Amino acid sequence: MVRVSNDTPRPWLASYAPGVPHDIDEPTGSLLDLVEESARRFPRKVALEFFGQTTSYADLQQQIERAAQGLKKLGVVAGDRVAIVLPNCPQHVVAFYAVLRLGAIVVEHNPLYTPRELRHQFEDHGAKVAIAWDKAVAAIQDFPSDVRLDAIVSVDLTRAMPRSTRAALALPLKKARESRDKLTTKVRGTTRWEALVDSRRIARRHPRPATEDIALIQYTSGTTGTPKGAVLSHRNLLANAAQARVWIPQITLGDSTVYAILPMFHAYGLTLCLTFAMSMAARLVLFPAFDPALVLTAMKKHPPTFLPAVPPIYARLQHAADAKGVSLKGIEIGISGAMPLSKDIIEPWEARTGGWLVEGYGLSETSPVIMANPVSDARRLGAVGLPLPSTSIRIADPDDPAKDVPVGDPGELLVKGPQVFSGYWGRREASDEVFADGWFRTGDIVSMDDDGYVSIVDRLKELIITGGFNVSPSEVEDTLVTFPGVREVAVVGITQNGNEQVVAAVVPTNPADFDADGLRAYAREHLAAYKVPRRIVVVEDLPRSMIGKVLRRKVRDQITAKD
Repeated sequence: MVRVSNDTPRPWLASYAPGVPHDIDEPTGSLLDLVEESARRFPRKVALEFFGQTTSYADLQQQIERAAQGLKKLGVVAGDRVAIVLPNCPQHVVAFYAVLRLGAIVVEHNPLYTPRELRHQFEDHGAKVAIAWDKAVAAIQDFPSDVRLDAIVSVDLTRAMPRSTRAALALPLKKARESRDKLTTKVRGTTRWEALVDSRRIARRHPRPATEDIALIQYTSGTTGTPKGAVLSHRNLLANAAQARVWIPQITLGDSTVYAILPMFHAYGLTLCLTFAMSMAARLVLFPAFDPALVLTAMKKHPPTFLPAVPPIYARLQHAADAKGVSLKGIEIGISGAMPLSKDIIEPWEARTGGWLVEGYGLSETSPVIMANPVSDARRLGAVGLPLPSTSIRIADPDDPAKDVPVGDPGELLVKGPQVFSGYWGRREASDEVFADGWFRTGDIVSMDDDGYVSIVDRLKELIITGGFNVSPSEVEDTLVTFPGVREVAVVGITQNGNEQVVAAVVPTNPADFDADGLRAYAREHLAAYKVPRRIVVVEDLPRSMIGKVLRRKVRDQITAKD
């Protein structure tokens, strides 16, 4: 097979763990091949587990075919965008591959988004069919008349649970009712998921996408703070799954367990759970939301071979395990991303599990993984690792990306590789801005040592990363400034205990009458919970540049100085 490589010097290759190749094979086929090959080789192996209910690879493949036929009956054709608005559940996996089976394009969405947040994305991508958690259906049905959908497929998560669990949720008890209400609700005017997959005859002659076809539009705040849809091809996502496979060759095909704790609507969870896990014929254990008690219960039967997560999750699992006296032994590999991973989390985790916990780095625009630490004694604390096979990086002068900085000096990280996206959906100018002579400009300031290990120094972009999610300051500001009594606002990230918090500096119209509690309630109504400011700081004025631009860095410094 053709290998994906290039002629750019790659000094980090000498630091690779034993058995990791320098390059991957050129991706061919489509993402459909991942499940089909696993179903062919391991038909009886468990593909999905949800609250103890299991689905084999053979059954998963059949459900994908039936769902594809159901979507075809709804009018979905090759090239159409289909919105998926689901938490982690078996239906999410089936829906993802069923959309691709038709040659259509998946658009992932956070099911906890407000109607306003969802509407902006739907206006951008123009999907006419949505597959949505029934708890999120009302938000979609609340769209204005100019955002019309041809069909909404509603998904009841509880239908994928074991009968015993469903029976317990149906009991006429307050606790059962509260649990049921968190998981499902009654909806009208939709096509039920069960009806979609109830096709008596499966048409197997659906168009098969080509390797270079678009597979996914992944919304991200990008490098400039404005939410945009990163366009990812089958080639991009196949390549990143392959890079993850060869990076950890100790994980055995058909004999591993992956925990889907991270949301699969997020690029990190999507690649490591939806594509990488399926390519490994792994048992994918699905959690609709992170609940330490549920994770510890699942571990008693099948501890994860591979646990992708973010630092707060590893910390909370350790505390929960200690409190309940549950052993974490058996978790072989944890790969952490989205925020710095501290020694205080790594050392006790590895002592409890007997496995590895290493840090990686990526962006939605790169499918998402660019680099990771070796899963070996060669890993470096405080570094985000080495570029993956077939990936090249440069560290350049942010003001002149054609000029590289000396080794060890900080500069902007530029990337090339088969996982790098082609651009943003419908935004040619924004796409051109993030490429320099074919190199993707990440907007992150990094440094690299002589052995090729990269460390994050700073960010050119002003994104806030909280709980592993990107928050655009501009988006939050645009919402808060519409609240009565707010004259100006600047939103920044303040780091506390290793995690950034969203903080708003507000200039009130009339400080004596300013309603901070009302502003918080307004934010909760119009923004997803993780975007709502944890703190609101009243200020007299905002620092500006000579041309009048608000200087968020100085706002952050002022707030920090007061603490």
